[in-house]
Formats: sequence, C-alpha cells, structure tokens
Amino acid sequence: MLLRWTRTVVRYRIPVVGIWIIVSLLGVAAGLNLNSHLTTSVTIPGSASEKADVLLAKHFNENTEGTFTVLFKFKKTTDAKIQGYKDAVVAASHVIPNSHISQQKALVGVLFTSISTTFPLIDAAKYTKTLRAALDKEGLPNALVTGPPAIEDDVSPILDSDLRWGQVLAIVLALLLLLLVLGACLAMFVPLIFAGASISLALGIIYIMAHKMLMVLYIPNIIELIGLGLAIDYSLLIVHRFRREIMDNENISVEDAIAKTMDTAGHTVILSGLSVSIGISTLLLVPVPFVHSLGAAGIVVPIVSVLAALTLQPALLAILGRRGVTPYKFQGLMARKDQMTGLWARIARLVIRRPITVLLAALAALALMASSVLWLHVTPSSLTAIPQNLESAQALSIVTDRAGQGVITPHEIVIDLGAPNLARTPEVRKARLALADSLGKSKEVFIVSTDETSTYVDPTGRYLRMYIVGHHDFGAAASQNLVREIREKYIPEATFPGDAKLYLGGAPAQGVDLVDHLLKSFPWIVLLALVMAYIVLLRAFRSVFLPLKAILMDLASIAVAYGALVLVFKFGLGSAILGTYRLDQIEAWVLVFLFPVLFGLSMDYEVFIVSRMREAKLHGATNNEAIVEGLAHTGGVVTAAAIILVGALGGLVNGHFAGLQEIGIGLAFGILIDATIIRGLLLPSTMVLLGRWNWWLPTSIARIVKVKASPLEERETRL
Repeated sequence: MLLRWTRTVVRYRIPVVGIWIIVSLLGVAAGLNLNSHLTTSVTIPGSASEKADVLLAKHFNENTEGTFTVLFKFKKTTDAKIQGYKDAVVAASHVIPNSHISQQKALVGVLFTSISTTFPLIDAAKYTKTLRAALDKEGLPNALVTGPPAIEDDVSPILDSDLRWGQVLAIVLALLLLLLVLGACLAMFVPLIFAGASISLALGIIYIMAHKMLMVLYIPNIIELIGLGLAIDYSLLIVHRFRREIMDNENISVEDAIAKTMDTAGHTVILSGLSVSIGISTLLLVPVPFVHSLGAAGIVVPIVSVLAALTLQPALLAILGRRGVTPYKFQGLMARKDQMTGLWARIARLVIRRPITVLLAALAALALMASSVLWLHVTPSSLTAIPQNLESAQALSIVTDRAGQGVITPHEIVIDLGAPNLARTPEVRKARLALADSLGKSKEVFIVSTDETSTYVDPTGRYLRMYIVGHHDFGAAASQNLVREIREKYIPEATFPGDAKLYLGGAPAQGVDLVDHLLKSFPWIVLLALVMAYIVLLRAFRSVFLPLKAILMDLASIAVAYGALVLVFKFGLGSAILGTYRLDQIEAWVLVFLFPVLFGLSMDYEVFIVSRMREAKLHGATNNEAIVEGLAHTGGVVTAAAIILVGALGGLVNGHFAGLQEIGIGLAFGILIDATIIRGLLLPSTMVLLGRWNWWLPTSIARIVKVKASPLEERETRL
C-alpha cells in the first residue's frame, strides 16, 4: 500500500508540492494571528480554588484573571494627597468598560489598587496600554500596572521576539549541520523546506483549535522549535536513505529508489510518528485545560510531520532527482561509500568485543548524571521568573521589596453563610475575628485583612471574604504549606454558625491545586505511555525484550533530563554561560510535559536504529552483524538529527521565561545523552548480551498482538 501511495505521489509531484505551498501560506497567515487567541490561564476545573473563584466572580464581581493591579509609590505625605492619588486611579479605571475598584489600600509607601473587570484574561489584556495612558493623563505617570492581564500583554511581544530569535538560530544551525552532514547539494535544503511546510500546517491547525479550546501562550514557541527538530529528523532519515539507494545502485531509477526508500525509511517514520504521538497524547489525561492544550497541540506536530514525510518529501526528491542528492565538491560526513568502515561501525565492533565493560561504564555515567534528581522540588510557577525589565515585573518588585512577595498574590477565604443578612451578625463577627486572629499567629502570615465593608461582604450579606497576605511568592514551598495549613487546620477549626462553608482561593491555592492535579495524573501518564509504547514496539520489532529494553532506556534519558534541570537551575551549573534563571524549584507542568515529549523523541531514535538492525537480521545477518550494520547506517543520522534538534532548542534556552528555559534544557540534555551514550553504547551492549533473545517472540504472544513472524524470526523463536 505504501509503495502504491509513493508511486502516486511521485507521479503527481508538481500538484502535491503546489498543494503544500497553498497550505503553508494559509498556515503562515493563521500563525500570524494565533497569539491573540492564546492565554496564560491555569484554571483547574472542579478544584477547591476554582469554586472560590466562581463565588468571587458571582457575588463580589471579581474576576481573578481579569483583574489589574495598579501600584503608585509615594513618599511621606498627607492623607488628603493620598486620597487624591486614589481618586486619580479610580478616574483612570473608567477607561475599562464595566470595571470597578475591588480593593484600594496605602501600604508601606505604596498605593495598592485592584481593578476588577468582567473580561476574560485575553480580552482584559487588550486594555493594558489604555489603562497606562489614562493613568498618565490623570497625573500619575509613575504608576505601574501589573496583574494577570498586564503580564499577559507585556509577555506576548517578548515571547514573539524569543520565537523569532529562536527560529533564526535554529535555521542557521540546521543549515550548517545539514551542509556538514549531507555536503554541498540541493538536498540539504529539503529538511528545512519539509520543516517549514509541516510547522506552517501545524500552526494553522492549532489556530483553528484555539477557537474551540484554551491554548497556552507558550505553544508557538514549543511547537515551532520542537517541530523543526522532529521534521528534520524524519526528512534527514529519508534523504540519507534515498541517497544510499542511489549511490549503492547506479542503475536504479529515481522512482524505484524513492519507492524503496519509503518502503524502509518511510515505514520507520510512520512508526516513529506513532510512538511520539502516543507519548504526547498521554497529556490529555491531565484534568488541567492548559496542559490539555499542550497535549492536543503536541499531537498535531508528529502527525503533520508524518503526513509531510509521505507526501511532500517523496515529491521533492522526485523533483530533485539524482543530481539533487549528489554533493558538489564538499561531500559531507555521510558521503562515505562504505558505511561499514566508518566511525559508528568501529564503535559497534568495540562494544561487541567488550559488552560488559561498556554496559557498566554507560550505566555508571547515567546514574551519576541522574543522581541530582534527588534534590528535585516542584513549584506551580514563580513571579521572579519573568523578564524584570517589563513594567508588570517592575511593579511586582516594588511591592515585594517593601512588603514581601505575598502581597501581590494573597490567599482569599470565601465564606458562604448559607442564608442572606448574616454577615454582620454578632455570631459571624465573632467567628470572623477569631479566624483572623488565629491566622495572624502563623509565622508565614504577614497580614490578615477583613471587615464588614462592601469590599469584604457581598450585597446580600450571605457571603464574606478575607485576605491573607503571606511572606513568600505564591509558588514558594512556604506558600504551598500555608495553603495546606489553612485548608487542613484553620478552616476546619473555624466556628462560624450554622452550615457555613469556607473555600480557599487566590493564586497560592490555585498553584497548589495545579501541582496536586499534575502529580496525581503523572503516574497514569507514565503507565499509559509505557503500556502503549510496549504494544506498538512489540508489533513493530516482533520481539518481547526489545520493546522492554527500549522503554527502560527511555526512562534513563528522562531521569538524566530531570537531573540536568536540577544541576542547571538549582545548583547553577553552567547557568552563567547559558543565561538561565537560578531557581530552587522546577515548574511542575514542565516535568509533566517533558516526560511524554522526551519519551516519544527517545523512542524515535530507538525505532530508527533497531529497525535498521532488524532489517539486516531479516536479510540473514547474525545478531552481532545486525548490530554493526544497524549502527553503521543509522548512528550518524541519529546523532546529526539529535544535534540539529538540540540546536533548535537553543531558541528556548536563550528565551526570557523560566518554563521555556527548563523545557529547552531538559529536552536538549535528554536528547543529547540519548543519541550518544544510550543509543551508541547502552543499546548495542545490551543487544550483544541478549544475543538471540533480542528477536524472541513466543507464538502465543504473536497471536494475541496479531503479528506474523518472518521465517527467520520463527527459526530464532524455535531455537
């Protein structure tokens, strides 16, 4: 079927390329308008914090994600002047339709004003510049605007700039490496054309999806740079295989060479794309919308890359023909006529001679690199991990320097008394003050704010709220502990009369709920990824042990990636050179996202190498001969693809946001170690030691998974 499909594509190569040009242009147009549909929202449906947010929105007209915070510094002055500042901020807030002042206080030389809007985060962000201009007009040019909408508006251009710089860096590095690998030939541009087309289509699909579901602001950065590396992986494998077919058989026609290439490398790409998609699809298990968006968008990339590999790639090779893949003057590192005398063949033979020594050395190196994971701690996020030159970040710094980081993200207790007109009764007043007094004794609490004004009591008198300001950033361990302490100690001990219900909301509670949901989902992500990957590889490799070994190696590369995050961000190893943040904790969503993506990409390399080994085995090679032939023909391709992907990830590492830096570092280290130590040393050494058991598939299991072993595999099983 794949052969017929390939020959059809080759026959209609010009229309196929034309369709891809149209699709790519539409994707670029959609991608340019994508940012206006993205968000930084981390709402967790059904969580305790979300219930509190719903009550705040419904009864206090407070929209947490649509609330601006205006900060104005003043020196010692009169109460009259402070009132004048307050009036000026209130007047400026009128430029935002249907907005209202939810809180306004002068605290340690700073006027702190919260302006609540009725808009969702994305729409509220559009009023950031308008509000700043209005404050300037009201005589407060030094007032600073922050809060979720302002941060969203400030961050978007920086992310866009990081993305453009990342693209330039990735393309330049990719071109240099493709020239080094393939030599000076037109085919060196094919992987980049392939990548550009597949990424454009992926962004177009994501643009459509963004109209139907929440999509996180980071998606274009992640998709474009990972998509570039993945597309180059697939394209480079096919180009290399096509060129080998041309070089090894001078009489073969271009169409036959493409057909033969797609029948081997094409099948490998399909299997690889399926493996990557399976890994990323597990993110859909996480009951958090923004993680759902990463999973949904992440699945699009390998699917589109496989589609391009089956259509655009053979069409381009048919147009280029034999001349297009023939190097001019500079032959490239992979132009060697006899791959069996190259570097990777020599490494394979070395491993075969000393498999136990190589295995133990590789395991020791991996254990050492992964050992720092023992110091791993997680956080939902951090206010300090955004560019400090942004106005919204400067505003945060002013308050945190004077009153502590907790002032910006207070805890909010919402109390449902069960009936109207109870909020100002003596019993409720006594219980409220007792709770405030109890909370105020906590070492982590800076201040408790509560009274009976309209700021704290809803118009019906049924609902009231309290602000608790802690000493630390909402993502700090101390803030997370305070959330749990309030929920498990202070709220249960509250003495409100009747059937009163208390809910804890605010950014710290939302952060704790996010981490809890991620950590609860993580074991299921791991389990599902392992089981699905094992089944797919069992069918592909016709072996019981090869898929199991592949999974264990993938887990090793992930452990190394997690360890690298701790070394770089917590202990600062190389952070000065890389320009990364120094953080005590790693963002939890990054760890959850890294697992399926790195698992899929690692499986990618496993499929490339072992598929070629199995191909050699089916042609009659012994186990050791198959190992040498597989590494000799794919080791260089895998390493080159990994280096190109690591180069593409440099765009994330050089960015301004901790979460993206962590993804870049984690993927880069994981992929680099996977393509060298794990696939170059650990993989062949274990295959040497397993011998014929590599290819063992009992008949009973073969029937269950509905695969038919080849005659050679049946002979191995009988033996």
